[in-house]
Amino acid sequence: MQLLRAILTPLVAAAVLAAAAPLVQAQNRGDDTLLEMHQAFRKGDRKKLEQLLPAARGHALEPWAAYWELKLRLGEASPAEIQAFLKRYAGTYQEDRLRNDWLLLLGQRRDWAQFAEQHPSYRMSDDKEVRCYALLIDTLKGTAPATAADEVRRNWYAQRDGDDGCTHAAGELYSYKQLTAHDVWRKARLAVEANRVRSARAAVEIVSPESSAQVKELMDSPTKYLQARATARGKVRQELVTLALIKLAQGDADNAATQLDNKWSVHLSPEERNWVWGVIGKQAAQRLSSDAVTYFGNVTKDSDLTDDMLGWKARAALRAGQWKVVRKAVEAMGDDARRDSTWVYWHAKAVLNGKPSDAERAEARQALESIASPKGFYEQLALEELGQRVVVPPAPAPLTAEEKAAARANPALNRALYAILLGIRGEGVREWNYATNLHTPGGMSERELLAAADFACQREVWDRCINTSERTKTVIDVNQRFPMPFRNTVVERAQGIGLDPAYVYGLIRQESRFIMDARSHVGASGLMQVMPATARWTAKKIGLTGFTPDQISDRDTNITIGTAYLKLALDDFAGSMPLAAAAYNAGPGRPRNWRNGPVLDAAIWAENVPFAETRDYVKKVLANTTNYAALLTGQPQSLRSRLGTVGPRDAASPVVNADLP
Repeated sequence: MQLLRAILTPLVAAAVLAAAAPLVQAQNRGDDTLLEMHQAFRKGDRKKLEQLLPAARGHALEPWAAYWELKLRLGEASPAEIQAFLKRYAGTYQEDRLRNDWLLLLGQRRDWAQFAEQHPSYRMSDDKEVRCYALLIDTLKGTAPATAADEVRRNWYAQRDGDDGCTHAAGELYSYKQLTAHDVWRKARLAVEANRVRSARAAVEIVSPESSAQVKELMDSPTKYLQARATARGKVRQELVTLALIKLAQGDADNAATQLDNKWSVHLSPEERNWVWGVIGKQAAQRLSSDAVTYFGNVTKDSDLTDDMLGWKARAALRAGQWKVVRKAVEAMGDDARRDSTWVYWHAKAVLNGKPSDAERAEARQALESIASPKGFYEQLALEELGQRVVVPPAPAPLTAEEKAAARANPALNRALYAILLGIRGEGVREWNYATNLHTPGGMSERELLAAADFACQREVWDRCINTSERTKTVIDVNQRFPMPFRNTVVERAQGIGLDPAYVYGLIRQESRFIMDARSHVGASGLMQVMPATARWTAKKIGLTGFTPDQISDRDTNITIGTAYLKLALDDFAGSMPLAAAAYNAGPGRPRNWRNGPVLDAAIWAENVPFAETRDYVKKVLANTTNYAALLTGQPQSLRSRLGTVGPRDAASPVVNADLP
């Protein structure tokens, strides 16, 4: 009853809370049924779902119950059953979700007639595999746009695992000579680099079926393959050797470099050599090896490299202070990569650190102005390059009562919040995102997004509050984007141990989005995502007697343990916020190694963090911290002042918290 009162709004409340007590009790029993069905769906228990479905009829989350039941038997369901579902739940996320599933099934069955009939009603249009099927059908019908082959190729390259839709479409387009053998071999290279054997074999099967069996051999033992099994002839032989060298570089970049230099270079084309050197350079750069610059220096044509390789070439050059190389690497990237704020910023810095003409200087300044804002890490650094600081942006016009009421009456938003607060978070988040997505027909305007975010804020579903508000482009509601739940507890605890409360809030926002029951795949729990072993060590370190791991889920205990560990990490890294944030995310051992080498501007150091998750984490925590500091103090703030420099530990300084886990 209490849960229902917390989450039901006019959509459901009118039908439940205003009704007789037996109906409320029935709704509570319905909650239990939905939770039981959710578990049955996750276990693949079709029989139980069928048994429970009648009891879910009339429940606020009935569309989910019906979806789970039909999804598990979709391969056997009749078109009439599927159409009945689509009609009954027309306009809902569940209708579009099931149509997405059905389209994939129809594509796998090569039922192009039914696919073509259903596809125009598919609203999400965000499934790359479905899109590949649709483009193939248009090609078969002769109605495909001129860009169809390019789009299939992009989607195919983006799929890490071997999917049927884009692989099949690519094979067909190759047979129609709309994709080249080179296009297909590039996919095989990307798959090998990502260690996706099935995807690599599927690509090779298209262009050289007789060679596909060799893919597993070269993946299992590239050295052995290069020594004895590179038996194919001509272009195919070169490509298979290229794949083997790529695989070898993944585990031993220096050995791959030796093999390429001493034996294989003369047998490969310039483009193949450049690609392999790019992979070798990337692997060395991710080890923070100074050899990365040398390896990348063997590349004779930057445009032969992928944007990912070029990104690592730029990072290695940043570490080495080679600004000309940074500039050229960014200029060789594709349009999308060059527009990313990371590379807009570093390209402008590279230009300004060279000997720019007046026109180049003005262009670099214009580029910085194009991204400068409080929104993110490089946006804030761009502000500072332009002589400004991070301040709280002006608030948008207050939401009207009508705007708020419209959000509260939205059926999809209500279902989403109901699911989230009932504990079915994954489904609730997907439905919420669908309802607020600007790319779906009838998607929300910026004012509607602010109203939806407000709805989530009022229900204290902070992750949806933040993520929804972040979608606005022309206005920023900083109180939605950077909420401060549990303010007294966080501020008092942080200040009591000498931590900046803004830093704590910046970290919590990135760790859990203030989800109290957040739990990571590795077992970290609560607001500050504390691991059980770390919690036990920290509790002992700070003298928290009687601590047991189950207490991590208690809000105040989680904050106490999390802030204490953050302070211990900060002390261990001599007050460096970037290093302490990296330690909080990846453990202290890694940043202790990552700091070795030259003394770097911390922005350069952060961009070179080898783990993508930790690299993103450090930048976001520091940008969050700067925004929270502006909110908490009301004063202009500097991100750069929080970054400082990063270099090897001062040997003369005493070691602090050497046993930090």
